[in-house]
Amino acid sequence: MMSAPAELRNATGTAGKVVHSDAYDHTVAIPPMPDYNGRILAYTATAAIIVTGVLQDIFDQWLLWIVAGALIWPHITHLLTRRTFLSRSPRVRQKMLLLDCIIGGGFIGLIGLIAIPSVSIVLMLMFSCLIVGGVRQWLFGTALTAASLAATVATTGTAENFQSPLLTSIVSIGATGIYICVTAYYSHVQARALLYAKTQIQNQREQSIALSHKLSKYLSPQVWQSIFTGERDVRLETQRKKLAVFFSDIKGFTELSEEMEPEALTELLNHYFNEMSEVALRYGGTIDKFVGDSIMVFFGDPTSRGQREDAFACVSMAIDMRKHMKIMRQKWRSQGIKTPLEIRMGISTGYTTVGNFGAENRMDYTIIGKEVNLASRLESLAEAGEILVSYETFSLIKDRIMCRDKGEITVKGFAKPVPIYEVVDFRRDMGPNRSFMEHEHSGFAMYLDSDKITERERRTILSALEDAADRLRQEDDAE
Repeated sequence: MMSAPAELRNATGTAGKVVHSDAYDHTVAIPPMPDYNGRILAYTATAAIIVTGVLQDIFDQWLLWIVAGALIWPHITHLLTRRTFLSRSPRVRQKMLLLDCIIGGGFIGLIGLIAIPSVSIVLMLMFSCLIVGGVRQWLFGTALTAASLAATVATTGTAENFQSPLLTSIVSIGATGIYICVTAYYSHVQARALLYAKTQIQNQREQSIALSHKLSKYLSPQVWQSIFTGERDVRLETQRKKLAVFFSDIKGFTELSEEMEPEALTELLNHYFNEMSEVALRYGGTIDKFVGDSIMVFFGDPTSRGQREDAFACVSMAIDMRKHMKIMRQKWRSQGIKTPLEIRMGISTGYTTVGNFGAENRMDYTIIGKEVNLASRLESLAEAGEILVSYETFSLIKDRIMCRDKGEITVKGFAKPVPIYEVVDFRRDMGPNRSFMEHEHSGFAMYLDSDKITERERRTILSALEDAADRLRQEDDAE
């Protein structure tokens, strides 16, 4: 004897509420079937049954008073659930429906369990319970209806004849049918609206994901992930952290830029940045920026593996970049680029200020501090193919990486001269048991890391080397 509240009201809290997305401002109007209107329909159907039964002398005359109550009760419940403390009560709709079940059970008892009208009332109640709260609500509603019915029958007794006249039966069945059909129609419309809203939300979600991936190209992956997972707020804030800072640029790039067309130069530079970025990300570096032909990377934020491991990862990345540059240089030569391009790098470790700098409407996630200046200075002092590191970096990596003392330099911001070191290679790769070999000449480049080669790849490489050796011998014999 209550409305058929839609599932949507359970999700949004109000029937007929508009579902919207702030990101795209799409709205979906949900056709309402409020408790108020539904309850009016149910109790009006009950009133029609009572009036018909009284006119046909199967109900007592005093039951006409219930008609007035049936017409007033929906308005009373509306005021109670919207204008009193009950409006803040959780699951108030389910609770009010259980009260309707108690009233319905009492009414069935008052009409003496006359079959068709009683079944009609039960159908409306149980249909509402199933729509509002599913099987759980239906079980509670059935129990309360039965209890109220039993209490009323025990007090007033039952009718002598359980059959009802034809007109009363027709009105009972018709009123119940109208209630169920109208309720089912609104439930169907609301279900379609929900499906449409769900589709829109899914589309918006996919668009948001695609947009976020596009925007991620402008941020380092670590920073992007920390923002989109909610670990970091997008606001102007900084903190002090001990980071390993890396700078690199291409020696000979200025001369090359004078020889090449801008389009070809841009393609070469983008290829270089793409290859070096992959190396940096493989070692967990946070790519700060690209400036001209320079790359700035730092380790230790947003995530850190500890100062020692961050410094080791940074220097390992630099060594890998230097080796990778040999392969790229040979590829560029095959494309007709004769200018020898070499990478030079500088690394410093120390406390810097890291975070969002700029304005509220335009921020840049970066680092500042004297260690940044030192890393930049080391990079500018490095020779082609050289990696220079500060003393702090050297002290953290010296047990695993061989370095050569390069003396001291004077740097602005440092009171004393700064000892610097040149990175030679991993200690594990030094001596006769080293895992890698590399040779480079005009027309020939080889980089071999035996620890990373599988057995199948080893046979292929041996075959290629034997073919190359045979060709060289043939050309040597021909001369």
